[in-house]
Amino acid sequence: MSDGGTTMARTAPGTADPVKPLLNRHRALCEDAVDPLEIAAALEVHGITDRAALSRFRHRDVFALAEELYARVPHDTSRAATTVAAQAPASGRLAPWMLVTPAPGLVAALTLFLLDSTGGGSRLAVTLTGAVALSCAVAASLRHGPLRAEGRRAPAARLWVYWLLAYAVYGDGLLTAHVEGGSGTSWSATPTSLVALSFAVAPAAWCAHLFSLRARRGLSRSRDLADFAASTRPVLLAVVALYACALTGIALLVPLLFHGFHGFHGVPGFHDGGDPAHVAALATLLLLARLLTVHGYPAAAAAGLAAACAVEALACLSVLVAGVPGCAVLGTPVAQAVHAWGAGAVPAFACGAAAAGLVCHAAVSLARASAHT
Repeated sequence: MSDGGTTMARTAPGTADPVKPLLNRHRALCEDAVDPLEIAAALEVHGITDRAALSRFRHRDVFALAEELYARVPHDTSRAATTVAAQAPASGRLAPWMLVTPAPGLVAALTLFLLDSTGGGSRLAVTLTGAVALSCAVAASLRHGPLRAEGRRAPAARLWVYWLLAYAVYGDGLLTAHVEGGSGTSWSATPTSLVALSFAVAPAAWCAHLFSLRARRGLSRSRDLADFAASTRPVLLAVVALYACALTGIALLVPLLFHGFHGFHGVPGFHDGGDPAHVAALATLLLLARLLTVHGYPAAAAAGLAAACAVEALACLSVLVAGVPGCAVLGTPVAQAVHAWGAGAVPAFACGAAAAGLVCHAAVSLARASAHT
């Protein structure tokens, strides 16, 4: 087949009803669909384009063809009503995810305040308790609402996320210690970066909700796939830009709040700084990776996260190898970047470049109707 994809059977030239063979091939899909949009998305996955809908099936576009298929088969009205009711928010009530997503930021902030007000062996207990509570809060936020991936995960993605978060807390101090000629055995952590990233879960959920809502509305109003793609890409870019701006504000505000009210004078090895550009770039990368995972592209999300991890790891490795006689030149680019813009410039570049790559991928992948059904 030259235009509709290799999985669809070619319609015979003399067929009086070209839609009937298509319906017979995908009858189960058409009967189980709750609306024509679900059929349109499935046709797109199978390679049916607007051009094929017009030339082979005598309909102006895929949406019109999907409406025809939907109208020709009986449907379980109780299932459709249940699905619509589940998707519609209860009037005057907050959805569960709206109450859960602020929890990670609050848990992280409380843990840091307790660390500053306790001493001795109590700090270890507070740290472990806070880590477990934060993990549970983040897990609950990702299991409900617009950030829920419904099992669409790449196996290694979690490992890359842990690396990126660990580097956000410890990486800048370690890199600075080695660039300045230290042994790397004494360096500071920036836990406020983790607090800012924890507070980022709530705006991430709202941005994901906004994007999904606008995309679904665009899907119902569009009359062809090109129209839907053209209307969805600006929404995606606007949501990502809005989130990046919000995270920049959070990354600037969180260290100021802790420095002004509590500080870290009683916690050895803690530094209340943190590079805002690094935090904003990392949070944007995590949002894009989650959006791609939620909408069915976990492999691309994992690849973007792995790329950022690789750049950070190579940067640290180059500085370590520079201490070997004759290898000093290998660490020169990273050392110059640290001296010029600070240690946070390295992960900011790594995460920013990976986020830019995921934006380009998402602009194509998330502009497909099949990503929103």
